[in-house]
Amino acid sequence: MKLTHISIKLLQGTLIGLGGVLPGISGGTLCAVFGIYKDIVELMANPFGRLKTHVPKLIPVGIGAMIGFIGFGNTLAFLLEKYPAPSICVFIGLTVGMIPALLKEAGEQGRSKASYVSMVLAMVILLALLISLKVFKVCIMPNFVWYMICGVCLTISVLVPGLGVSTLLMPLGLYRPFVTGLCSMDFKMLIPLNIGSTVTLILLARLVNKLFQKHYSVAFHGIVGVVIAATIMIIPFESFGSSLAGASVNIFCIGSGIGVAFILNVFNRKFVGSQNEMY
Repeated sequence: MKLTHISIKLLQGTLIGLGGVLPGISGGTLCAVFGIYKDIVELMANPFGRLKTHVPKLIPVGIGAMIGFIGFGNTLAFLLEKYPAPSICVFIGLTVGMIPALLKEAGEQGRSKASYVSMVLAMVILLALLISLKVFKVCIMPNFVWYMICGVCLTISVLVPGLGVSTLLMPLGLYRPFVTGLCSMDFKMLIPLNIGSTVTLILLARLVNKLFQKHYSVAFHGIVGVVIAATIMIIPFESFGSSLAGASVNIFCIGSGIGVAFILNVFNRKFVGSQNEMY
């Protein structure tokens, strides 16, 4: 493998790591953008059979992903601690800005009535679940079991393009402790996280692979529904009513997030085109 090719893979991995930890961006989506999603899912679905063919070319990507994930995670944990509402509003803007691209990707193989039913059903079910947690004041305290669930969500976010780990964890109040524990290398979090991630990988990798192969449109539209529902549930409504200045900052942050998402979408389209020509 040439040094230039390794450097490109390291850079791609770093961006994927950033996508994994940065709210509003999916590491799985970036894997698809960089043309390595298929390799990763095939490796997960058949690790022993694909060991020699897939692992060597994915090692630089994995190293880069760790650099991006851990390197940016500390900054993100600080921002969520000191400026929670504006940080979440940037996330909302990023997600809203990414939804058109997700819808476009969801319809790559056409759309059917089942596709729209899947999207609406996924959105309604998740909204009902998250609203119930709020209505009944269910308090989720990070512990061994919930950190295992973080591991489940982390693996799902890799297996399913467009579904970021932040989208799944933020409505449950687990995103901040997840990022903090990961960046501080807290083994009380890392051990259950790895257990949940490994079990999910064993149980779901082949299933997800087959689901996307046979029912791509229905599955992807369901993801869009999940993203919309999760985004609605994290809107910090109380911070908009606290003061005019606070509301203005939040609106600016949402607009900034949408702008960044637009730039990323443009970059992704151009990058994919240049990569296709290169390879």
